[in-house]
Amino acid sequence: MIDAPRTSLATDLTIDQRRFWSTIEASAAIGVGRPGGLSRVALTDADREMRDLFRDWCVGAGYGVTVDAVGNLFARRAGRDRSLAPVVLGSHLDTQINGGRYDGIVGVMAALEVLRSLDDRGIATRRPVEIAVWTNEEGARFSPPMVGSAAFAGVHPVEWVHARCADDGATIGEELRRIGYLGDAPVGGRPLDSYLELHIEQGPELHARGIPVGVVTHGYTAYGFIVDVAGETAHTGPWPMDKRRNALVGAAMLAVAVNDIGWKYHASGGKGTAARIVAWPNKPGILSDSAQFTGDVRHDDPAVADAMRDEFMAALSDCARRSQCDMRVFDQWHWGADIFDAGMVALVRDSARSLGIATLDLPSQAGHDAYHVAKVAPTAMIFTPCRDGITHNNLEHTDLNATVPGVNVLLHAALARADR
Repeated sequence: MIDAPRTSLATDLTIDQRRFWSTIEASAAIGVGRPGGLSRVALTDADREMRDLFRDWCVGAGYGVTVDAVGNLFARRAGRDRSLAPVVLGSHLDTQINGGRYDGIVGVMAALEVLRSLDDRGIATRRPVEIAVWTNEEGARFSPPMVGSAAFAGVHPVEWVHARCADDGATIGEELRRIGYLGDAPVGGRPLDSYLELHIEQGPELHARGIPVGVVTHGYTAYGFIVDVAGETAHTGPWPMDKRRNALVGAAMLAVAVNDIGWKYHASGGKGTAARIVAWPNKPGILSDSAQFTGDVRHDDPAVADAMRDEFMAALSDCARRSQCDMRVFDQWHWGADIFDAGMVALVRDSARSLGIATLDLPSQAGHDAYHVAKVAPTAMIFTPCRDGITHNNLEHTDLNATVPGVNVLLHAALARADR
């Protein structure tokens, strides 16, 4: 292994493009959903199959692999000084119900390619470099999203994560055990030198402008909510309107209210989302006596996001009154704002500049594991183009040529940080 000065590598250290894209294609064959897409939701058999393949790749390359008690998977390439905290690169392998082939996955495979590319050149970094695969980033099966990285950052206790329940009654703890990923490594509590996450933009800016790399400066401030709505069953025929306590109607009112808030702030980039309603009995001929609403509000300006949150809470009280139902916020979460480390952001920008790659500073409008990891380590994100900004959809698309510049920036930024 060589200890080469970074200056001697700047012009010719690149990834193996064909090898990198072969991992993307291998992933695309596991958990196939609608045409062109994936439906590899967290802790299913398909998720296990993908985790197993990724672990096999890492073990085959000689990286040490550990799994923690919430299923987060770490693969470590040793550094010259094993006492130093690692530089960590990563993202997630789970997808939405109607997901694409690239969301999260590109970040994990890019991290793997960084380690393999360092191996190709025999480069021994001063610090260890790790890959992190975070559990349940999407939140498609278990709510809320990003629970693996949140637990690592101390946001949620392990027992709370294990108790998160899917619609079919399965819990995260049970499913981790079933698929063989209930690890014995401690969750968090160890120092990280830094964290870098590469991700498709999930927005149209890079593609529209023809710019290959996005430097993520901050995240939209987001507030998410799960609201339990309690009503009372009754016959849909004879029961008078003034006595009705239809939980389905109450939840629907919340959905309209959050959508209206989004439209109110649309001109300045605000968004209000009605993501999910479940109700019981949810059958013809009977009013539902229970329902649950899930939604969120978000904005680039934290003060405006705060106002949107307050308006939703006021709307909740109004919807409860008009539907004659009881409403209770069962769970809520918050992320975003100015969370990324200025030095790490500058490192990404400088790495791109040294490679002659054009960049665009922009915020992240979606949630990412990096938001939680930023609480415990200096963190930055790299965006790569996503055709027309389509994501969480089987038509989500990018290609090798659009992605390689960002992966090379990740390689150089990780090497610079690991040789500190």
